[in-house]
Amino acid sequence: MAENGKSKATPPADLKGLEALVARAGESGGLPPVDKWNPPFCGDLDMEIAADGTWFYLGTPIGRPALVKLFSSVLRKDEDGRTYLVTPVEKIGIRVADAHFLAVEMHVGDRAGTQVLTFRTHVGDVVEAGPDHPLRFELERETMGVKPYLHVRGRLEALVSRPVMYDLIELGEHEDIDGVSMFVVRSNGKAFPVMASAELERALVEAEA
Repeated sequence: MAENGKSKATPPADLKGLEALVARAGESGGLPPVDKWNPPFCGDLDMEIAADGTWFYLGTPIGRPALVKLFSSVLRKDEDGRTYLVTPVEKIGIRVADAHFLAVEMHVGDRAGTQVLTFRTHVGDVVEAGPDHPLRFELERETMGVKPYLHVRGRLEALVSRPVMYDLIELGEHEDIDGVSMFVVRSNGKAFPVMASAELERALVEAEA
């Protein structure tokens, strides 16, 4: 669902100025501590993260991957449900059509006999699914499909891309949870329910009908 909301505050004048501000915020290296900053809200920017992970500014795709990665480093989703670019001196609202990131690669590993799923996002985050970074699945009723999401940081999530989703679902298994047979995916010792086994069976029957 898109995040809405407008403000009468004046946003930054141009992308170049914002780029310089964000670059200064991240000069110390690594991800800036956006959760510790409490700058004033400075309005909304005509910037959107589309459902396929493409960033748009004034309706035009941002074609520089390095710039997208820079902006993604200062993303924060607040309790109001909206997403902002946050620096020590400004908080700027942007729109998000679905997830903040797109998980484009998955590695299936083993650690002491336990399956570990590691994902890479389109902006370079590398995240191991597990208790600290759970997977969740939304059902697409109209297509009888699923949309997996991975927690990345803060309240930010990555939508698992469709090609990776197929590989992920192939790793699923049936497991009893609280007396109900569930189709789950496991990583780092944690089982993440996709759907009830009975519901999966119904979906497969309807797909073949």
